[in-house]
Formats: sequence, structure tokens, C-alpha cells
Amino acid sequence: MLSLFKNNPLLVATDQLLNKLILSGNGAFRTLLLSSAIIALILVPQARSQEIDKFFKQNCSSCHWIGGGRLVGPDLQNVQQRQERDWLVRFILDPKAMLDAQDPYAVKLKAEANGAIMTNAPGITRELAVALLDLIEAESKLDSSQFAGTPAALEPFSADNAARGLELFLGKTKLTNDGPYCISCHSVNAVGSSLGGQLGPDLTGVFDRLNGRTAISAWLSAPPTPTMRSVFKQHQLEQNEIKYLAMFFESTTGQAEYDLDSTFLWIILIFCGLAGGVMFMIAFGRIWAFRFRAVRRPLIKAYKNRGES
Repeated sequence: MLSLFKNNPLLVATDQLLNKLILSGNGAFRTLLLSSAIIALILVPQARSQEIDKFFKQNCSSCHWIGGGRLVGPDLQNVQQRQERDWLVRFILDPKAMLDAQDPYAVKLKAEANGAIMTNAPGITRELAVALLDLIEAESKLDSSQFAGTPAALEPFSADNAARGLELFLGKTKLTNDGPYCISCHSVNAVGSSLGGQLGPDLTGVFDRLNGRTAISAWLSAPPTPTMRSVFKQHQLEQNEIKYLAMFFESTTGQAEYDLDSTFLWIILIFCGLAGGVMFMIAFGRIWAFRFRAVRRPLIKAYKNRGES
């Protein structure tokens, strides 16, 4: 059999096994092994490809698209035409180290991302970095990559969809894949910030901070923070849910970034303090006005008694 898989050690070993099977062994047994090896040659690369696709979606697509334009990080379409492959592998493995070394291109990328620094993907290895670059190269050649952007970013704004997003945020509508409700960890002034959780950041103004629905949609499709990554790895949001939530955050744009509930609470506390102070002064005045009565009354009574006698 011809060796057609020179770039993959696993496939090369399988190919060598096929050559041996063709030359020796029992006919029926050889046919069985040959069939199993051929199936492995077909299925192993497919499974590997699916794992790389999944890894990119979970760890890269929140900041990078392939052919969909810039997000937090640059569009990765044809990235290997902009920088050498070895440099890209080293950067994927440890971007911070290259920034610390003041690599000119790494510094340029940080400046273009408004100071954002690429984090190390969990479980990243040199083999995985090479596989990611192979994926990016293959996707760059397509007319439309599967990582070119989320449909939620392309639809026009709808007040009805924003209302659906509010229902999802509050947990009044169940998420399809049983993910936790946003309000269990986050707050936003649009619904009353004191009602939300404190584990995650306040999302008031997040639409403005992330510069629009495109980046929000990408972020929701693959949350990059360690806590949300671990939670939503097995409970990914559906495209419609991403669309509704992104439009809800869009509907809150322009809100002042102060805690409306806390402000109202402080007003109540100040009012109660002032009212309490006034009442205390009135009560104290009345008590003070009668401070000598226990002494005066016996003296006056004794004086009157002497006068009468």
C-alpha cells in the first residue's frame, strides 16, 4: 500500500501495519484487520479535526474570527501570511513571555487590542498549536469559514428580542442547555443592581465597553474567563439565546454606570438619619426643660408652708 499520510505519525504507523497485513497472515483475519485499519484511517482524522474545531470555538472564537473581521484580537484569516509559522506557534504557547521580551509584533498586537493581552489557552501544547494553525490555514481558504462570525451579530435590533433577552437574564425563561441564569452571578442597573449576584462583574454598560453587539455575541458564544468557561463548556448558549441576550444588553446602552439601588438606599438612610436627629433633639429638649423639677417642687412647697404659718 502507498504511504499517503507522511505528516501524521499515527497514520504513518497505521499505514505500515497495512503493508505488513497485505504481505502475511490468515486471509480472513487479514481482511478483518485490514478493514479495521482502513476505518481507523478514516475516523481518526475526523475525530481529531472535530476536537480541534471544538477547542478553537471554546478558547479562541470569543476574541478571534476567521474571515469575520476584528474582535478583541485580529481576524485570523491568512494570519500565516502576516507572520512566520514558528513565531505564531511560540506566541500561541506563551503570549505573555513574548510581550515581556518586548517582541515588536507582540507589542503591536497589544496596542491594537487597546491593551488587552491574549491569555494561555488551557491545555495548550506545541502539537495543539500546530493543529490550530492548520485549522486556521484550511478555514482561510474557504469562501465562508465556520468561524467567520455569529448570526446574532448581523440581525437588526428588535425590541421584542431584547425583551426575550431580559427574560433569559432574569431566569424567567429556561436556557436550552440548562446553563445558569445570568442574574445568579451578575447585576445590571436595568433590572435593579441589588437583585443580581456578586460573583461576576456588574454588566451595566457592557454593550459600550465591548464596542457593540458583534463582540458581545462572540463573547457569549465562548466565554473566555475561567469561571464561565468551566460552567458553559457543557452548557453552551444557543444562537437564538445569544441573539436575545446581546440585544438586551444593547437596549441598556447609555445607562449611567452607578448603582441606582445603592443611590436610592443612601437617600433613604440620609433621610432617616436627619429625621431621627430632629426627633432626638425634640425629645432631649423636653427632658432638659424639666431637669430641675424634682428639686424646685419641694422648695416651693416648703416656702409656701412657711408663709402660711
